[in-house]
Amino acid sequence: MRHVDFSPLYRSTVGFDRLFSMIDSANSEAPSYPPYNIERTDENAYRISMAVAGFAESDLTLEAKEHLLTIKGEKPDESEGRDILYRGIASRAFERRFQIAEYVRVGGAHLKNGLLHIDLVRELPEAMKPRKIEIGTGSDSGKSSTKQIETQAH
Repeated sequence: MRHVDFSPLYRSTVGFDRLFSMIDSANSEAPSYPPYNIERTDENAYRISMAVAGFAESDLTLEAKEHLLTIKGEKPDESEGRDILYRGIASRAFERRFQIAEYVRVGGAHLKNGLLHIDLVRELPEAMKPRKIEIGTGSDSGKSSTKQIETQAH
């Protein structure tokens, strides 16, 4: 895979360094363990489901900070004193990071049947939500009557 050098662009732009870092990191090889799905469960709700077979709740750590969700898994070594002939179930430590959009918060997480489910909710502030604006009608005298949108007139 080709590597693109963005360093000339860093010198000639202001405020786009995060964008170039994201593009640069997308070009690099991303870790594939543990596998995960991201699904939309509602108009403003999402779910990350991650396969963490063999990990208990106490082995997993979730941290949401600013626009980054970090999931870490570290399992204590239980193979001591055991003679394992073949290891097909991965139990290695991992760290997986997800960029989270603005106004998205972690609603909760639960572990069921070897899958870690993390629910995300997008909550827009009232000022950002679309609102319907009524159109006023004109009267015979040339004056227009308009409806007030948000508050009652005193």
